[in-house]
Amino acid sequence: MKKRYLLGMGLMLFLGIQAQAQDPVIENIIKEARENSQLKDLGHELLDGIGPRLVGTPQMQQAHDWAVEKYQSWGIEARNEQWGEWRGWDRGITHIDMVEPWVRSLSGMQLAWSPSSPEGGAQGEVIVLPDLADAATFQTWLPNAKGKYVMISTPQMTGRPDYNWEEWATEESFERMKEERAEFERAWNQRLQKTGLGRRELPQALEDAGALGIITSYWSRGFGANKIFSAMTKKVPTVDLSLEDYGMLFRLADSGKKPMIHLNAQSKETGVQPTFNTIAEIKGTEKPDEYVMLSAHFDSWDGGTGATDNGTGTILMMEVMRILKEVYPNPKRTILVGHWGSEEQGLNGSRAFVEDHPEIVANLQALFNQDNGTGRVANLSGQGFVDSYEYLGRWLSKVPGKSHEILKLPSLEIPEAAVPIMRPLWQQRHRRLTCLR
Repeated sequence: MKKRYLLGMGLMLFLGIQAQAQDPVIENIIKEARENSQLKDLGHELLDGIGPRLVGTPQMQQAHDWAVEKYQSWGIEARNEQWGEWRGWDRGITHIDMVEPWVRSLSGMQLAWSPSSPEGGAQGEVIVLPDLADAATFQTWLPNAKGKYVMISTPQMTGRPDYNWEEWATEESFERMKEERAEFERAWNQRLQKTGLGRRELPQALEDAGALGIITSYWSRGFGANKIFSAMTKKVPTVDLSLEDYGMLFRLADSGKKPMIHLNAQSKETGVQPTFNTIAEIKGTEKPDEYVMLSAHFDSWDGGTGATDNGTGTILMMEVMRILKEVYPNPKRTILVGHWGSEEQGLNGSRAFVEDHPEIVANLQALFNQDNGTGRVANLSGQGFVDSYEYLGRWLSKVPGKSHEILKLPSLEIPEAAVPIMRPLWQQRHRRLTCLR
């Protein structure tokens, strides 16, 4: 979706709830969005300049402070509200080099909260988690992991996503590949199950047995992209290798070539750190104690720059607030924005806001959240509120241009007999508002 449609949609949704917005205001909003958009600059400052925002890291705190300063530069009141504490961690370098049977620098990185390598790194043989008979046999095998790097992820048969296979393969070869892949994944899962340990416990058992480190690969099923989440080890590093490098290393180890790598993954624990939500507001003039809220979670995993989840939602909500302050500075109700901390670890920041601000929740008229990642906005959800689609349709009817050709509201088909039963449940959910998402 073009930026002007996405931004126009967001702004018109908020103006709809503010009531009685007139066409000149709408025209000025569209003009400001088209001629003076700050989205590109905001994205550059946040995603390139600060980067990923893992909870408990210096980058997360830097992002909170940056957002407050940016809002204040626009004349919008903003603050960081502490909601709790989190494990502090600071990522350092990750160098992974295969040194036997030939030399190659491998593409990979340590997982979030991974322990560090010894200073200067450590060299060792790479082995594959073996396929053993049962948990007792695995316990007998465990001493073999000492001094080794152990691969515990499924190697992928192909690095091409399915849509590419569909375009270029024959139907027969595509179906055969899917069947073989599914069978291989089933076999690997059975291999893991026969250890008698879960995915969290297995890495810890290997490090307790003296493994130098754990090697994983979590493919996103897209070209060249892996998902980087958190390490389960407490003493030795866990690294994620790219699909191609993981596959090559796996084949070498599985065929008895005894590949050797030198891994230097540096990081440091920084102790318990305070964690925050960033809140900004434009005060209402007629009903300041009634609230319209927009939100997006602020934190991200740190495998990338934090753009997809949820840098896109963050900069959209900031731009909406900037334009509203410029064009519509005296709204009827108070407009709030919440940039939630620690969404990735369990909606922690938004849940804490609900607990800390019952007076806002009790007077909340509407909340709009963006968390679709990148790409076109394909649908809008009413989150189960029975009357929400009527409001969404009315607000979107005010969006200018060809937005009606781009946006399609989801249908809400409820049997008439169920409405009297379901309506009180939605009303109760609205009152409780247990999580702002």
